[in-house]
Amino acid sequence: MEILRCENLTKTYGTGQRMVTALNNVSLSIDKGEFVAVVGASGSGKSTLLHMFGGVDTPTEGKIFIEDTDIASLNETSLAVFRRRKVGLIYQFYNLIPSLNVKKNILLPILLDGRKPNEDRFNSIVKTLGLGNRLTHLPNELSGGQQQRVAIGRSLIYRPAILLADEPTGNLDKKNSREIVEFLKISNRQYKQTVVLITHEEEIALEADRIITIEDGEIISDEVREL
Repeated sequence: MEILRCENLTKTYGTGQRMVTALNNVSLSIDKGEFVAVVGASGSGKSTLLHMFGGVDTPTEGKIFIEDTDIASLNETSLAVFRRRKVGLIYQFYNLIPSLNVKKNILLPILLDGRKPNEDRFNSIVKTLGLGNRLTHLPNELSGGQQQRVAIGRSLIYRPAILLADEPTGNLDKKNSREIVEFLKISNRQYKQTVVLITHEEEIALEADRIITIEDGEIISDEVREL
């Protein structure tokens, strides 16, 4: 079942001779439960594509559908709510709230909505990520790998339609990078989470079920792997 689709997606910056095309007429579809890696050199447009999917940036032309909602047509308020409930975002630099402990950072999307957390889901995520003895710690009391685990937990807590990870291992050593990729694979398999991972590392991309390669703002290959 299709969960994400973009049609003729184009993103340009600047005007006239200074105009730069970051994405050029990109169309693709992602099914529920897929683990997709998007690869390409720096400046290829892969992070721009992820930001479009996450509603962090808006397209110059084209449409983006997540669960049949055209997110490019939503106003700022509606988009913020949709993003909080339907899109899990993981960044290279964690983006945790320094003044909140691990538990509150993980529960933040639900707390912002004024909703009651599902304790069973919270406990399951915490156990899977190995954070049970860190719940009262602040981000600055954690290692880089632990902070990224908290970011993953936060992105999963709302059962998002899609989990978007932008170079999530770029700030980690090899051991922690390996662990983070394993956690993403677990979220894909155990929680049936759709994952789109941006990376420039071939070794990490090869963990995905499907690899999309972008060059100069265009898709040049789309390969489904036999695992």
